[in-house]
Amino acid sequence: MSEVYSMMTITSRAKLPDFLALYEKMKLPMSLVLLGYGTAKDEILNMLGLDRSEKAVLLKTVTGQSWKSVKWNLRKKLYIDVPDTGIAFIIPMSSIGGRRELAFLLAGQEYQKGEESVMKDTTMELLIIISNQGHNDLVMDAARGAGAYGGTVLHASGTGVNRAELFFGLALASEKDVTLIVTKKSQKNAIMKAVMEKAGMETPAQSIVFSLPVTDAAGLTMGSDDDEQNPSE
Repeated sequence: MSEVYSMMTITSRAKLPDFLALYEKMKLPMSLVLLGYGTAKDEILNMLGLDRSEKAVLLKTVTGQSWKSVKWNLRKKLYIDVPDTGIAFIIPMSSIGGRRELAFLLAGQEYQKGEESVMKDTTMELLIIISNQGHNDLVMDAARGAGAYGGTVLHASGTGVNRAELFFGLALASEKDVTLIVTKKSQKNAIMKAVMEKAGMETPAQSIVFSLPVTDAAGLTMGSDDDEQNPSE
């Protein structure tokens, strides 16, 4: 897949409305919003007279051309290069399950299909499955049936989901589950197909699935690198 990226924006919850407004103005309204907090130690915060920083994470899908425009606007209109304003970065996508799903995630951005993956030498993939909240069992049953070992579920709120009617003729719930599954590249297509068929848009889960390349990992028992030499030896 050519020139399609998952864009992540991390900012404070107080600045979140500014970022959402900018993205909506740029006609990139579809977002997933996850809430978190900064990791500075309490003693450092107390010394500086600050409270623990509450953060927001926005997930979007952009083309390479859109990213150039987004980056320019973030710098010129939200002054993102000023410390503590936020950060934004992109990760190349490997694939997206379904043409309608791709059209929905891109929200009208111009796109020309090219090679499937920007990073060709990876052996693992991170599957990201966005589904209606409360239907993760349906998602994981489908994924495990196709060989997935397990996953991690995060809660998110969707913005701009009313645009789904343009692509699906359906209304999507705003509260979402985001399931993360790391798998072998050779198993990716089977898992994505199973999720689309058994937990896709025609089911209560109404799932959308896409994948990102994983360049390396530790803690995954996938039968490789068992005898890898210690680099410090």
